[in-house]
Amino acid sequence: MPTESDAVSWRDIVSNADQLREIVGTPSHRVLRKQIDHLDAHCRRFIAKSPFLVISSCDASGHMDTSPKGDPPGFVAILDARTLAIPDRPGNRRVDTFCNVVTNPAVSILFMVPGREETLRVSGTALVVRDLSLRRSLAIGDHIPDLALIVSVDEAMFHCAKCIVRSHLWEPDAWPAPAGLPSLAEAIVAHGALSESVEEMQALIDADQATRLY
Repeated sequence: MPTESDAVSWRDIVSNADQLREIVGTPSHRVLRKQIDHLDAHCRRFIAKSPFLVISSCDASGHMDTSPKGDPPGFVAILDARTLAIPDRPGNRRVDTFCNVVTNPAVSILFMVPGREETLRVSGTALVVRDLSLRRSLAIGDHIPDLALIVSVDEAMFHCAKCIVRSHLWEPDAWPAPAGLPSLAEAIVAHGALSESVEEMQALIDADQATRLY
C-alpha cells in the first residue's frame, strides 16, 4: 500500500488532457449530448424524488468542500427550468458550503434516489438568500430555515449506473460489516484532541439529534 512518502517517487504521471485521451479514448456523441443547460421534465422528476444530495463548493483560495444534505423527498424546490432552492437545516453551524459560496459561487450537486442506479449531476452558480417568502415555502411544519441556497443551473446530466452497480450500494446483503469503525464521538474527540470523553461527546451528539431533528 503506497504511503504518503511514496508520492515523491511517482514516475508515470498523467499531466495533460492529451495524455488522458490517449489512454481512455474519446466519449461517444451520445455521452457528449446528454449534457443539457437546464432542468427538463426528466431532471425535475428525479429531483422531486431525491431525499439526498452531495454538494461540492470551493472557497476563493481553492480549498474544496463536499457536503451531504438530506430531507424528505422533494426538499429541493425547483423554481424554474434553471433555478433550484436548497434549504439549510439546523446542523453544526460550520455552514462550509455557504461560506464558500459567498466568495466563490461555483457549485456542483449529485442527486441520488434510493434504489435507482443512475444519479443526476447538476452544476452552476449559487447565492445565499434570506427572502422570507422563499424560506417559508421550504419549511417543514413550523420550522423555517434561516438560509437558502439558490442555484442557477448551467449544466445537468444523468450519470450512468456503473458505479452504483459495482459498489452494490443499494444491496444490504453486500454491505461491509460496520464492526471496527469508529463512532462519530470517537472520531471527533480524537481529531480535535478534545478534553471531553468519548462518552460525554456521545451524550452531546445524542442530545443534539433528540432536540434539533424534525
